[in-house]
Amino acid sequence: MIALIQRVSKASVCVDGADIASIDSGILAFIAIERGDSESQPERLLERILNYRIFPDKNDRMNLSLLNIDGGLLLVPQFTLAADTRKGNRPSFTSAAEPEVGKRLFDMIVSIAVQRHHKVQSGSFGADMKVTLINDGPVTFSLHASNTVVD
Repeated sequence: MIALIQRVSKASVCVDGADIASIDSGILAFIAIERGDSESQPERLLERILNYRIFPDKNDRMNLSLLNIDGGLLLVPQFTLAADTRKGNRPSFTSAAEPEVGKRLFDMIVSIAVQRHHKVQSGSFGADMKVTLINDGPVTFSLHASNTVVD
């Protein structure tokens, strides 16, 4: 399971011309589910997202987490993050989870997030989404939660 997180000043998702989600200062997290991912991973990945220290403290050091600043969290499904791009000029998506599994695990991470943080919004799995963001910094990190404990 992969999360590409970006520290944002604002972010929103639009589907079919309608805004379906938006946050102010916080984290935009693009989420990819890979083949072999299980129900144990959404909780671990979310824990990392909520507690990853990417916001500046009073000394302008990245020392505060989303929970510390009480920021917004926008979760957006993005299977293309699971693409194999090691060779050729076209991505392969064989490492991405099947849509049913991807939707189930994405919905699981959203459900857990809503229970743990009060400022959670999400995109729509399988929809053609238009994502708008103002990347703050820019600050972008790739987080992974694997089936092993070595994270």
